[in-house]
This record gives sequence, C-alpha cells and structure tokens, in this order.
Amino acid sequence: MEFIPSTTIYLITLLSFSMPFATSNTIFDFENCEFPAIFNFGDSNSDTGGLAAAFTPPNFPNGETYFDMPAGRYCDGRLIIDFISKSLDLPYLSAYLNSLGTNFTHGANFATSSSTITLPTSIMPNGEYSPFYLGVQYEQFLRFKARSQLIREEGGIFARLMPREEYFEKALYTFDIGQNDLGAGFFSMSVEEVNASVPDMINAFSTNAENIYHLGARSFWIHNTGPIGCLGYILVGFPTAEKDVAGCAKPYNEVAQYFNHKLKESVFQLRRDFPAALFTYVDVYSLKYALFSEPKTYGFELPLVACCGYGNLYNYSSGAVCGATIAINGTQKTVGSCDTPSVRVVWDGEHYTEAANKFIFDQISTGVFSDPPVPLKMACHRTADL
Repeated sequence: MEFIPSTTIYLITLLSFSMPFATSNTIFDFENCEFPAIFNFGDSNSDTGGLAAAFTPPNFPNGETYFDMPAGRYCDGRLIIDFISKSLDLPYLSAYLNSLGTNFTHGANFATSSSTITLPTSIMPNGEYSPFYLGVQYEQFLRFKARSQLIREEGGIFARLMPREEYFEKALYTFDIGQNDLGAGFFSMSVEEVNASVPDMINAFSTNAENIYHLGARSFWIHNTGPIGCLGYILVGFPTAEKDVAGCAKPYNEVAQYFNHKLKESVFQLRRDFPAALFTYVDVYSLKYALFSEPKTYGFELPLVACCGYGNLYNYSSGAVCGATIAINGTQKTVGSCDTPSVRVVWDGEHYTEAANKFIFDQISTGVFSDPPVPLKMACHRTADL
C-alpha cells in the first residue's frame, strides 16, 4: 500500500526544494543517473554476507522468503540495499569479506552485522559486536580501491571481477549504521549517558564520510537510524521503560531521534564543506515508526512481535534466536518463523522482514523522505566548470 505523507511532510519537502544545497560550480543532474556500482557501509540492516563470511552464518529460516536458504542476511529475504541494487539494474552486492563466488564488478559491500560507527568495547568472537566497525570498513575500502585496480592491470581471470577505475567516482555510496552504537550503549550505561555520547558517534561518522569523499566518492545516500525502542531486544531488555502509543520504549526512541538530528546536521555540514558532492540524508526512521504506529494502514499486523523467535510477549529471547536449536520440555527444537512473514514488520526481534524492507524502499526511493528531496535514481552529481 502506498504511504501517504502528511501535509507537514509535504511542506517540508517543498521548503527543501527552495533551499540551496550546492554552490555555483556544481550542477546536479536531475535526469536518471547511470550508477555503474554501489559501495555500501553499515551494519546488519545492509549486510549481505560479511559477518557470515567472517564468523558463524545465520541459520534457516533466515532467507526463506526469497532465497529459499540462508543468504548471509538476518532477514527472511532481501534488505533495503538489495532493493536499491535491483532498482538501479545492478546485481546484489557481494560482501567484501566473502572470498567464495564473489563478483565486485559493480561494487562491494563493506557492511557487517553488529557493526558500530565507533570502536566497540565488546568485540567478537568473545564479545558481542563486529570488529569491522566503520573505521575498519573505510580501511577495507581504501585497500579494495587500490588492489582492485592492480588486479585489473595484471589481467587474467580475476580482472573482469573488479570495478573499472571510473566507477569509483560515478558510484552510489550508501550508509546505514548507528543502531548498534545506541544498542551497545543502552546495555552498558544509562539512557542519559548514551544520549551524551551521540556527538562522538556523529563526529566519527563524519570523519569516515569525509575520508571516503577524498577517495573519490561523490554521491552519498545516508540513512538515519530507526526506532530502536520498537524492537524486541530493547523491549525485552528494558521491560519497565515508558511506552508510547505504539507500545515502543519511548526514552530509547528519543535517543535515536537525537542521533538522527545530529546526523542530519553533520550531513548538512558535509554538504557545505564538499560542494562538489551530493550528500542525501534519508529519513527511514519515520517510515519504520509508521509500521509500528499504523500497521493496519499499510497491510501489516502484530508489529512488535517477532516473526522468527521464541518466548514472551514479543516472541524474542536472546537465548533462543531465529534458527537456533533449543531445548523445550526436554525436546530439541529449532526456533522457527511465523506462517505469514509477508504481513509482519519485525523478523527476529532485531531486524526487519523483507516485506517491511520493501515497503521502506518503495517510499525512500521517491525522494519524499530525503533531504534534498531527490529520488534515488537522480541522487547523483555532475560537475562542470562554469
């Protein structure tokens, strides 16, 4: 079902059109772009197999809806980044860390599940978070750009699996990261302390975005973070938290909103500092929250309840994750999924279903939820000497 934005959103969009976002020496080409590649940075919201290649891959029923098997994604099917790739007539992104059957001709995915913007204090395999935080993802991209061109120069069977040199400037650079910085903070400090640490997270994000710009990136598509207080692992972890009208943990969502406010400020600053690039800020928070607050309007049900999980009101338990084998009354059973993931919002208490991801993509691709309000297929730049 089509998402109908409010009058307020329309007014914001119209006002955004009137606000300058480029200097006079940059032309933004509002014809459809020809993105030859995508380079993605992020966490599990856009991981297409990075963590699965480095550590333990997700089990079935992950992947059941689209791939009919686990495909390195913590989802029943495709992620927003998959729909972005498909809409641009590009193949699904291979994970940079995956050494088997990968093809980087049209880009690479540096995202890994459990990744953070800042260096985590609890790191896998003994801890909870990915060692491939955003700073490491930048270093991997730096190495990938140089090494891929050496391989192309050498020729041979692997040369055709690498992107052309000119693709790096023409590519779309996508970002979806920050949820785990907040989540890690909530389980180790107070809500107020997490809120106070947000500026450091955003400064680290800006530094890495700037570094990637200096490597040739010119088209940035940056997602804000979602309503973390609506996810099962927060609702179960903090059962006494104040709830809003949608049943979400209000204080935790307020921190996410503050994170998004500071992220938007940083994107505006990047835009001012580097007018030769197009930095697009994308509001996925509003769309995700709409699925929790008005699920029936958009064809969903039981928005707070995980489709794949076990136990309690939210069908989520950290000791019985999706696809795990657990003992129930002395019998070994696999944690399975619900009958109709196509009408569910949350997949496993931490991630979204393919249906939710598709809904979100369909809306953000129009540009209505972007600043500047440019559709995905037009979110590129073209410089010229004036």
